[in-house]
Amino acid sequence: MSENAQPVFSIEKLYVKDLSLEVPGAPQIFLEREAPQVNVQLRTEAQNIDEGVYEVVLTVTVSASIGEDRTLFLVEVAQGGIFQIRNVPEADLEPVMMIGCPNILFPYAREAVSDAVTRAGFQPVLLSPVNFETLYQSQRQQAVQQEAGDVPIQ
Repeated sequence: MSENAQPVFSIEKLYVKDLSLEVPGAPQIFLEREAPQVNVQLRTEAQNIDEGVYEVVLTVTVSASIGEDRTLFLVEVAQGGIFQIRNVPEADLEPVMMIGCPNILFPYAREAVSDAVTRAGFQPVLLSPVNFETLYQSQRQQAVQQEAGDVPIQ
């Protein structure tokens, strides 16, 4: 086996692609003493940007609200990374981009969320670790079930 056939994985660049923070009820919202409900959503997207080079973006959206209609804050961080991934079997490429890359990006997104929330005047939000493998397997299973449900019965 030649050296060129060995799998290659390297981080070329990590960056914040987008950062958004909203505090719609300021300044009155800072007088609230009720504990907020925090909602966290994750989304991972990947695209090929050159031969063997991929951009993976992990988007973390965190919202905190009191009751059903009073939003304390909404922060969204799109943490991007450019990865060189070569000589990886096609079947393994998606899991590398949807499990391995988000595992690398998550600590940076977590820090950006915490920093933004703190700068907005709130207690920091410390996101719990995420098992991206379980998340990926769950999404794949849902996709398979949806495909199976869409097949007409003859």
